[in-house]
Amino acid sequence: MIGPSRLGARLAAAIVAGGTILALGGCGDDRPEVTIYVSVDDHVARPILAEFERTEGIRVNARFDAEATKTTGLVNRIRAEKDRPQADLLWSSEPFMTVQLAEEGLLDAPPEDVAASHPEAWRDESRRWHAFAGRARVIVYAPDRVPQERLPRTWMDLVRPWWKDRVVMADPRFGTTRGHVGAMEAYWSREVMPGYFEAFLEGLAENGVRLLPGGNAAVVEAVAAGEADVGLTDTDDVWIARDRGLAVAFVLPRHAPDEREGGGTLVVPNTAALVRGGPNRAAAIALLEHLLSAEVEAALLASPSRNIPLAHAEAITSDRLEEVAVADPLRIDLARAARAMDRAVAETVRRLSEVRVAPAPREVEQDLEESSRDESAPATEGSGGGPASEAPSEGSAG
Repeated sequence: MIGPSRLGARLAAAIVAGGTILALGGCGDDRPEVTIYVSVDDHVARPILAEFERTEGIRVNARFDAEATKTTGLVNRIRAEKDRPQADLLWSSEPFMTVQLAEEGLLDAPPEDVAASHPEAWRDESRRWHAFAGRARVIVYAPDRVPQERLPRTWMDLVRPWWKDRVVMADPRFGTTRGHVGAMEAYWSREVMPGYFEAFLEGLAENGVRLLPGGNAAVVEAVAAGEADVGLTDTDDVWIARDRGLAVAFVLPRHAPDEREGGGTLVVPNTAALVRGGPNRAAAIALLEHLLSAEVEAALLASPSRNIPLAHAEAITSDRLEEVAVADPLRIDLARAARAMDRAVAETVRRLSEVRVAPAPREVEQDLEESSRDESAPATEGSGGGPASEAPSEGSAG
């Protein structure tokens, strides 16, 4: 069995503290290198990447994205760079846009002996991506303002009239909110009834839901500040807020309107994938194996994000396993959800954008414009740099 205590002391301490292990290197560094695009929060990802750099002797150039444009900016960058890839590897905090990249032919499978024991349930059939360490999509609420008898048990409960003007969610064009609306549309149209997704959006619009540009962390902050009573977010954002002393809690809402098995809470895994044509394939394969290890999944469970072990769940021991458990995960085909995602996002924006949408910050708009252009800048520029190149920032994955 593997627990956080089996990790190197430096790695475990840095992750729990949200710190960074400094990596050696600089001018004249002749070590092999690898460039990775990362949408996982940098204060969580950097210690894991730095430990790989320290133990394997491979220099890691990591490029992170903005909280408000989680994953979308980096995925668009990979698309723009397809004729001359700059990244070797993608580590995404969600699977849906990774699936899209695979279906667009922009990802590559590793050799058959790499991650050979990775569970089939948590990888692409063609092995172009592998999933691990999940977070649950939840409803955050203010326990001092929401009585127990009114707690939403399903997502559709958010359309009840007592939530009028008290619901917030992140901009559905980005991050896990983007993938979640795709999963909702895919599941409801197939397993519940056609039009159920549209009815949900109509109910949210009637309740005056507000779309926030700051990602899922902003949703939790709005609830904690009293600007809303409930919001759509991820477990990691709630855990981190609670660790800061904020008075918030969450429920694990069901997608099915009844108690059918497999109709419960969506678990959103991390994904790792090789970028087709990346310039440093051998080093990228080594880093991929590191990310897919039981040690890294245990480290992510031990981190402030409290990621749920998926690929190595039976091999990991921790006191946190019970508190992060999802009794009935939503049974959803990730590829089907990814195919429904763009259509679902467009429908969500169309129906909800006329309600109340906070304007996107200037830096978000600039990031979107930048990611849509064909860029040739190396990954160490801009928001990137190796694990030791920047101090870690606060926040949580969107």
